[in-house]
Amino acid sequence: MDEQNIKKVARVLLGGTLIFAGISHLTFARKEFRAQVPDEIPLPKDDTVIYSGVAEIALGSSLVLTNDKHQKAVGKVAAAFFTAVFPGNISQFAHHRSAFGLDTDRKRFIRLFFQPVLVFWALKSTDNL
Repeated sequence: MDEQNIKKVARVLLGGTLIFAGISHLTFARKEFRAQVPDEIPLPKDDTVIYSGVAEIALGSSLVLTNDKHQKAVGKVAAAFFTAVFPGNISQFAHHRSAFGLDTDRKRFIRLFFQPVLVFWALKSTDNL
C-alpha cells in the first residue's frame, strides 16, 4: 500500500471515529461527556456536549467524504477542533472527574498525551505535514 492510500485509510478511520464519538455524545455516553466540560464554559454542560457531538459528526463526515481539493483545510479544522476541546481533558484531570474508565488521576493524566496524537493524526492524514 502506498503512502497516499495509507493516509486515506488513516483519514477515513479518524473520520469514522469522530462520527462514532459524535453519535455517542448525543446518545449513550452523554452523561460521561459532561464530566469533561470545563466549569468555565458559559453554557449548560448538556448543551455543550450536544453541540460538540454535532460538530464531531460534521467534522468526521468531512474527513470521510473530503476530496483532494479540500483535504488540507478539513485536516486543519480537525486539528483545531482537537486543540479546542483539550481544556475539557485538562478539566477532567484537574477536577478528578471519572468518566470513560478514567477513574484515577494517573489514567486521566496519561489521557492528556493522546490529544497531541489526534492533532498529528488529523494533520498527517490530510497532507498538512
